[in-house]
Amino acid sequence: MDNIKFGTDGWRAIIADGFTLGNVARISRASARWLVNREKDREASVVIGYDTRFGGKMFAEAAAKVFALTGVSVYLSDRFVSTPMVSYGVISKKASMGVAITASHNSFEYNGFKIKGHYGGPVLDQDLKDIENLIPEMNEIHLDSLHFEEYVDKGLIQYVNLESIYIDNVKENFNLESIEKSRFTFAFDSMYGAGQQVFKQLLPGVHLVNCQQDYSFGGISPEPSATNLKKLEALIRSNGNIDCGLAVDGDADRVAMYDRHANYIDSHHIMLLLIHYLYKYKGFNGKIVTGFSSTARIEKLCMYYGLDFKRVKIGFKEICSVILKEKVLMGGEESGGISVLSHIPDRDGIWTGLLIWQFMVETGKNLHELIEEVYSITGSFACERADLKIDKKRKNEIIENCRKGLFRNFGNRTVQRIENLDGFKFFFNDAEWLMIRSSGTEPLLRIYAESYNRKSALEILEAAEREIMAI
Repeated sequence: MDNIKFGTDGWRAIIADGFTLGNVARISRASARWLVNREKDREASVVIGYDTRFGGKMFAEAAAKVFALTGVSVYLSDRFVSTPMVSYGVISKKASMGVAITASHNSFEYNGFKIKGHYGGPVLDQDLKDIENLIPEMNEIHLDSLHFEEYVDKGLIQYVNLESIYIDNVKENFNLESIEKSRFTFAFDSMYGAGQQVFKQLLPGVHLVNCQQDYSFGGISPEPSATNLKKLEALIRSNGNIDCGLAVDGDADRVAMYDRHANYIDSHHIMLLLIHYLYKYKGFNGKIVTGFSSTARIEKLCMYYGLDFKRVKIGFKEICSVILKEKVLMGGEESGGISVLSHIPDRDGIWTGLLIWQFMVETGKNLHELIEEVYSITGSFACERADLKIDKKRKNEIIENCRKGLFRNFGNRTVQRIENLDGFKFFFNDAEWLMIRSSGTEPLLRIYAESYNRKSALEILEAAEREIMAI
């Protein structure tokens, strides 16, 4: 059987290859056993949801049967849902665990298994390792012998409408009427993912893009990068009246945006906007936590406002671990996953987007004007990323060359200092850097760059690719 290992954000594999009913049963059995052992003094329960991928309902029902067999009460989503809906469902139902059957932003061939703790955020490293150690080498459960309806009749499996529970929470926390009646016009792209039904219910006036189910995700990976959002960009350009476009990934926990001129607004800028909004305009306080690959301008903004700041390793569970111990105003990462104070300790693309829309409505300023406010403090900047598909041997060689300190120049830029919290970050000055890191969820070598503008950032990436492949 396959050796199941968790990455930075759960376990993922190709459907019908590594991601099979048998392997889902194995990981569910381990998760359930770990949970029952942990919840000795109370009844163990789990919330299970799935996204729009092929076979999602089937895999979720298989997991539900295994949990029920192990004596865990199951709240099973009655439809496809976003991962934040599962996370909030755990809190709402006071459950012991959450499971999202999703491969997030990966292409349609993949599916995955994300585990959430009782607090509504990703399970932390030590607990994941303990669950991994309980995964049986072979699937010991004959799924066909477990009758789903019998567990339903016994009350061990209950259907729940996680989407409705989530939407009710949004209504309690946002002034949707003011957004709907504002002078601004908005658009939303679900990338054929699990967030596609939300704005049909919350804000019917929003222009919708890719808000229907398509197992192939339109032939692209449901990651909200500028390359993958051409349809949303084209709508904004052709319409001429859309002030802001919001896009989320396949399970709606990552976010990206567009301004009224169809300029792509990445997560670096969104995080800065949220800090600016929540601290200056709303008067909230707390620590700012961000991943190793995020813009250096976050430190600059935090210093300006006197906010505590912490940079952590890649993977939202690292941010979650801080949220669980301290008051965190905003925690976010370069990949687009962001959490804010008074919401779940997990990423939520739709919640993040609504906060930015609310920011616009309350100030009467468009996205460009709000970003200029941030730039007046931090200076303008751009961040870029390239994903290199190279074989494992070559990837390991490059990482080893980083470890040995062999890279001292990238093009005409000289390395002044190096940080290696999670990957290798080469600083050229206080405002420009390059980072090299092996992906924790995909067979990729990622290279990141930040500079004063997009042209310079791309120059750094190009120089880096030449340099690392030459040695």
